[in-house]
Amino acid sequence: MSSSKRNPEKQAKNEYIPHFIAKKPFYLVDDTEGDYLEHQRLQNKKDLDLANQKWYDRGKRSGPAATKFRKGSCENCGAMTHKAKDCLSRPRKKGARWTGQDIQADEIIQEVELGWDGKRDRWNGYDSHEHKKVVEEHMRMEELRRESEQKSTEDAEMEGGGDEDKYAEESEMPGQTYDAASRISTRNLRIREDTAKYLLNLDLDSAKYDPKTRTMVDRGATQDQAAALVEEDNFMRSSGDAAEFERLQRAAWESRERGNKTKMHLQANPTEAEHIKKKEQQAAGEKRAKERKALLERYGGEQHLVDKPPVLEEEERYIEYTPSGQVKGREKTIAKSKYMEDKLTNNHTAVWGSWWQSFKWGFACCHSTVKNSYCTGEEGIRAAEEANKLRLGLIEPPAPWRVEQGGQEEQEGEGVEGGDSAKDKSKGKDGEDHVEKGKRKLKELRDGVTEKDMEQYRKQQKLYNDPMANFVDTV
Repeated sequence: MSSSKRNPEKQAKNEYIPHFIAKKPFYLVDDTEGDYLEHQRLQNKKDLDLANQKWYDRGKRSGPAATKFRKGSCENCGAMTHKAKDCLSRPRKKGARWTGQDIQADEIIQEVELGWDGKRDRWNGYDSHEHKKVVEEHMRMEELRRESEQKSTEDAEMEGGGDEDKYAEESEMPGQTYDAASRISTRNLRIREDTAKYLLNLDLDSAKYDPKTRTMVDRGATQDQAAALVEEDNFMRSSGDAAEFERLQRAAWESRERGNKTKMHLQANPTEAEHIKKKEQQAAGEKRAKERKALLERYGGEQHLVDKPPVLEEEERYIEYTPSGQVKGREKTIAKSKYMEDKLTNNHTAVWGSWWQSFKWGFACCHSTVKNSYCTGEEGIRAAEEANKLRLGLIEPPAPWRVEQGGQEEQEGEGVEGGDSAKDKSKGKDGEDHVEKGKRKLKELRDGVTEKDMEQYRKQQKLYNDPMANFVDTV
């Protein structure tokens, strides 16, 4: 082998090599004389392999710690390699700057040069010896599990039976399958003894099963067994994100019907459909905000639309509530009406509505049923009772009073002379008895109205229907 092949740097330039191959790129600055084709040869990249990548020693410190605080070091731990705001030690009540005690050693700041793959290696810096602890923990747990299983097996054998019968009983249950090799019983998703939905009710007027969507459709009946089975389907379809999905699907249909440029297709591209829906909602919100701003600029009144922040107050009182929501220990408050309460009017001592009788409200102080009346007290109560008894005929009415010409008042029935004079004066010009007007007696009330009374009533009653009743002759 010639010397030129053994040392390519000393070989002469080949004039047949094109210029664009022999010329070095502009970013390679190398003034030393050597191989003029070095930039075209395979470079040695052993140092950049992942196997040769290095990692810094985590937490490694340099030598013993200082004995006194040094200027420019961390005020908390006393190390020179960082400041107090970058210190990872526990914050002290009084740092090493003021106490001069427990000064930590300086960390070793290493400069690790990593290649492109080294920077992106997720396992770079991992210590494989740490996994040994995990393996030992797993082996110890497996040993404890084997000991526990062995102990339980021995106890079952001492009792006289194994677990085979128990597993056999479980395998006979409907919907259970038992694997003898692994001793595992699994439950099927559907028991074959259960009746399918579409076989519960074969009535044509009842709910029908749609095998494509696996739902019950045409829910005409509500009391049969098939309708009771699917009564919760609607709740599942209207809860969670189902309602939002329905609105998005409706929006996609409407966009295609309107012939919009941005047609939404929820099944073909759901992400695009949701993005378009959000953009439309955002545009609609901006439009509403713009219209509202224009109205406020034109008519004003923005100060009335500002939401006042809720006033939050703190207090140290302890309040305990009952299950019904009431404050425990507090007297039950009476619900007030919209009307003004405890308002006394016209010298009454009780409010209106405090007394009720015969489907009428009144005052309890005087038993008056007139709202704007004045209070008469106990006398009013006695008068009301007497009037009620007189109306019901429980007592006789008092004798009527009459006034004589001399100005003296005498009651009928007092003395014989008084009675004779009354009889004489009761006669009229024609000698007929003149009946004084007044309240009728109890006996007359009980006997009723006679023909004589009716005849006298007709004579005295004015005939309003007579067209000549008000006729006056002026001639």
